[in-house]
Amino acid sequence: MRALAPDFAPYRWAATTEEVAALAGIDASQVVRFDQNTPSLPLPTTRPGTVAGALARVNGYPGGSYSGLRRAIAAYTGVDPENVVLGAGADDLILLCAREFARPGDTVVVPSSPTYPLFRIAAQLAGARVTDSDSDGAAVTFACRPNNPTGELGPLPEARPLVVDEAYFEYAGETALPLLDDGVIVLRTFSKAFALAGARIGYALAARETADELNARQAPAPVSGPSVALALAALAAPPDVAPVIDERERVASALRALGLDPASSHANFLYVPVDDGVTLADSLLRQGLVVRAYPTAIRVSVLDREDDDLLVETLARVLERPSPVAAAGSRRVRRLRATAETRIAVRLALDGASRVRVATGSGIYDHFLEQLAFHAGLDLVLEGAGDLEAGEHHTAEDAALALGDALDAALGDRRGIARYGDAVVPMDDALARAAVDLGGRAFSEIAISPDYGLGSHVLASLAQAGRLALHVDATGRDSHHVTEAAYKAVGRALRAALRPESSGIPSTKGVL
Repeated sequence: MRALAPDFAPYRWAATTEEVAALAGIDASQVVRFDQNTPSLPLPTTRPGTVAGALARVNGYPGGSYSGLRRAIAAYTGVDPENVVLGAGADDLILLCAREFARPGDTVVVPSSPTYPLFRIAAQLAGARVTDSDSDGAAVTFACRPNNPTGELGPLPEARPLVVDEAYFEYAGETALPLLDDGVIVLRTFSKAFALAGARIGYALAARETADELNARQAPAPVSGPSVALALAALAAPPDVAPVIDERERVASALRALGLDPASSHANFLYVPVDDGVTLADSLLRQGLVVRAYPTAIRVSVLDREDDDLLVETLARVLERPSPVAAAGSRRVRRLRATAETRIAVRLALDGASRVRVATGSGIYDHFLEQLAFHAGLDLVLEGAGDLEAGEHHTAEDAALALGDALDAALGDRRGIARYGDAVVPMDDALARAAVDLGGRAFSEIAISPDYGLGSHVLASLAQAGRLALHVDATGRDSHHVTEAAYKAVGRALRAALRPESSGIPSTKGVL
């Protein structure tokens, strides 16, 4: 076995979510990872139905040509299918390029750190010597653009052959693609903007002759059938990264308000210089937040407003500075419900300010749940996807079950709550009455006439998973008005029942 360079260090992963949860003394569902530079949730196209056909054929090998995926990538990038090389993530392709161009004793140029460590690892695995400056006769030069971890969009090196890692291209909008015929190879991934890190799929774009050579040296069938199905679905509905870019700038402003100075970023993360990045990262880790640590900086992924505000709040506490964002209450939870039909993620804060977003694709039932949560005074983000081609039943039902489960978890032992609540809500021709008991026993008696469709069933599902007794009577002429009034009434009743009232258990039994 050939010896590796004396300074070789393998790629090291951060602590697992379960390890972080044990360290912080919390449930694994409450851990938030700001260290992976991936979106907070999969794309709507990432659901069981997308891979059902591939799973039905998983007993056989995938076709080695992957012609459909190559055509889709070519259409997305503006090249020909013959310019495409597939790999198990961009990492696989970095290793492939190092094997292709470098031999033992060759020199490989990797920009000075901090940059992505796999460039150096790949070169050393190929037996090459690594230098951080331009070198005459270098076998290959690697560049990360935008750079990881700084987010900067620096100039391209003049050296050729040049491998440019564009993992964060979608957030930057600049590419080296016009230079393919000038000895440049572009690497991209589905792990970042397309939220498919777990699928391990990426691609290289190169001149025809170079692509042929790389494909000849690639492993047979390097990408799995389910991963191909996920990538094809994602390319059919590419993500809109504009909200991520806007959120990046909002988070940068909040960090500056904390007295920090994040570097200007062209990616979906921020590089934040600090006095001691390792110690700060460890403090965050012990509170369930995982960031990437460097000696004099931390790198934080941009997720969404709710998660990012949690990071800013926690940083403010650790640094003992005023928080520039509103602090969330303590009665809050995160939950994920995944079945063969749906995937629903929930973040719920009982002591909220009616900041609500429900987005599962189930149309009117998303709207009804938004009304319920708003009038209950909850902060709720409920997002996911389901098999809507089979109708709205599974998605709407599972959204209610996921919300009920989160409500049950946030209530804990239900100590100190009012427990009971009721409300009467008129809405034009409709009048709805609701009463709720958060006593821990699931029961529902619901009469909505006329019901919009699944209105009664969704409320019954909420009562079942939330372990609450729910009585609803709603009548009128317009089914939309009647059903919406019912949900508003349930929300108003929940607001009353959730109200902190004492320090004890709201039962003469002493337990709920």
